[in-house]
Amino acid sequence: MRAAVLAVLLLGVTACGAENANAGGEWKPRGDVRMIVPFAAGGGSDLAGRAVAAALEKAQPGLKVTVENREGGSGAVGYSAMLGKKGNGNYLLATENAILSLPLSGQVSFTRKDFTPVAKLAEDGGILVVKKDSPYKSCSDVVNAAKGGRVSVGMSGAFGVDNVIFTMIEQKAGVKFQRVPFESGGELVPAVLGGQIQIALLNPGEVIGQFRSGDLRGLCVTTDKRYAYPELAGLPTAEEQGIDVSYVQFRGIFAPGGLDGRERAYWEAAAKGVTKTAEFQKWLKDNYLQQSELYGDAFGSYLDQVGTDLEPLLKKSS
Repeated sequence: MRAAVLAVLLLGVTACGAENANAGGEWKPRGDVRMIVPFAAGGGSDLAGRAVAAALEKAQPGLKVTVENREGGSGAVGYSAMLGKKGNGNYLLATENAILSLPLSGQVSFTRKDFTPVAKLAEDGGILVVKKDSPYKSCSDVVNAAKGGRVSVGMSGAFGVDNVIFTMIEQKAGVKFQRVPFESGGELVPAVLGGQIQIALLNPGEVIGQFRSGDLRGLCVTTDKRYAYPELAGLPTAEEQGIDVSYVQFRGIFAPGGLDGRERAYWEAAAKGVTKTAEFQKWLKDNYLQQSELYGDAFGSYLDQVGTDLEPLLKKSS
């Protein structure tokens, strides 16, 4: 009798473990996966999260990834929501530079090490943009105007990549901008068109439609080289205009902290399939990004290095 009970228990344990394993004993997510985007719909982070979710589904047949926007606190609300999923491999998060700048700003208690780095997949730079009838013709004009008066700049989040770039410009040029934070890049476009702000810092994918229509103009880009894309190739870098500033935004994936080796291995392998999909390549092209890949520990090391570089800049400005 005792042997029979033991056999039943062993079968039960084996069956439970098999629910999240394939024939080779590797882990697989159980049911639908949730991709948290820590910013509002319509901005660059939202576009990135949805594109990566679609590419994951294509790269892993049978996988279902549902996107959930958790905006607020310049990304802090979404990242905090992910903290509560520790050890749960059925959650992912669309990450970008806010995971480094938020902790350095002192606004949150978590750091990037509270999450599992899965993959860095792409990079995009910022473009300083104005209305078509703005008196500013270059980023140098903006800096000179800020030396003698008030210049209002819109930012996607108070502590994200926009804050970093404007802080860099302020420190290099000895100026101060009037900052107006918004929850996403999607809110910046109507704000600059409506005259609520004079300058916006936007990713190419967020503003290319307004460039084509002529409603907005680009002044300079924050990449170290000009864009190769024909529609953006005419925009000079900030450095070409005498502003020694270069900074790009990465686009990547986090999983919750506390995952075991099998779960990490599954998501890293799945992410490596993302860049091979037509969905991902279309997102790159449509939004004028550059493919740039790092996985697992290599992605973690990259984050540590960028965080080290940012620390003196952001602590000086706080």
